[in-house]
Amino acid sequence: MAHGLQPQRTIDELKELRALTGDDNGAQRVAWTETWAKARAWLRQKMADLPVETTQDEAGNLWFTLPGASERALLIGGHMDSVPNGGWLDGCLNVLAGVEVLRRIAGAGTPPVTVRLVDWADEEGARFGRSLFGSSAASGYFNPEELRALKDKNGIGLPEAVAAFGVSLDTAKAAGAQLKNAAAYLELHIEQGPVLESLDLPMGVVLGTVGVERHAIRFTGQAAHSGSTPMDKRRDALGGVSRLHLEVRDIARRHRGVGTVGRVSTQPGIVTAVVGEAEMTLDQRHLDAGALAAMLAEAKTASEVIAAEEKIAVEWSRIWQIEPIPFHPDLIAMCDEAIRETCGTSHQLPSGPLHDAAEVCRAGVPTVMLFVQSLRGISHNKIEDTREEHLLLCVEALDRLATKTMGWIARET
Repeated sequence: MAHGLQPQRTIDELKELRALTGDDNGAQRVAWTETWAKARAWLRQKMADLPVETTQDEAGNLWFTLPGASERALLIGGHMDSVPNGGWLDGCLNVLAGVEVLRRIAGAGTPPVTVRLVDWADEEGARFGRSLFGSSAASGYFNPEELRALKDKNGIGLPEAVAAFGVSLDTAKAAGAQLKNAAAYLELHIEQGPVLESLDLPMGVVLGTVGVERHAIRFTGQAAHSGSTPMDKRRDALGGVSRLHLEVRDIARRHRGVGTVGRVSTQPGIVTAVVGEAEMTLDQRHLDAGALAAMLAEAKTASEVIAAEEKIAVEWSRIWQIEPIPFHPDLIAMCDEAIRETCGTSHQLPSGPLHDAAEVCRAGVPTVMLFVQSLRGISHNKIEDTREEHLLLCVEALDRLATKTMGWIARET
């Protein structure tokens, strides 16, 4: 272990933060709230003894900068905000492990490159439904006009809520200046899924974030009386949804991706009527753009075949789409090495959820993520957990990766 690194301190600080900003239902650090502000003030206090410059950018992101021999910068990032009733690790582990790595680097003298820790503002989007607020403002994938009308459950508008923290939608994209000298970005995160636990491995290196195709699909048939309409005379719209749902699962398995039908609605929706109209949502994800496109094409073809056989109509409308975002091969290799040096074995896997790392990568900064095992694969819940011995290991692995990456940046400069 690197001299001066104290991974146990990260666990102690995670527990301290949990006591400060959580309750019996879990973490309550929702962005743009007093509890979030309290967490950030606590974070600033933790950094007060370090030779870092602390700034908040135009999108509300909090930066701690340790100057190095070069202006080229290594970025380590995470987010202090949580979902309501969230877990004790999601987001804040990334930041607090970064704090410990920054302490260790600062204690060793002037680093070869500048090192910056960032706490991204509102990664979760829990209050207004817009995830990755601060990081997308920095990456430029941010449209103020789409956010202006957003309100929380109490009717408070997003512009008003962020203004209380010195943020304006009109100037938020100026946060992009923070990425000017960024040469690499590292993010540690709990896996939030069951893969590493199923393999009995502490950590894995993330290959990238998956692409997503999200659609609404409507089948239209003919509503009719359930008693007087013979089976061969029916145009049952729900037949389309039922058959396509099963087909979508097979398509995902064939391509080693995932496909989810999360919501189904029917009209007229009564027990005595054949369904005249049925709508379903479809969410398809894959790390490979070609495979994702094939999954979508196969689902569309299947829907048309099914509609013809069921004597019903089908129409598709896209809800949302994002391309796969692969991480940097050199950083993936160094991350793999750092994990193997720490615990002997590594595993490579994609990330299903999106993270701030995806936005930084989209902005053209070489990026990689490191996952640590999640117990039961559960996150966004007060029972979210990771073994303490794995938390100790992931802080060490992040530190090893940071050291390797600083050397890589210095060589590339």
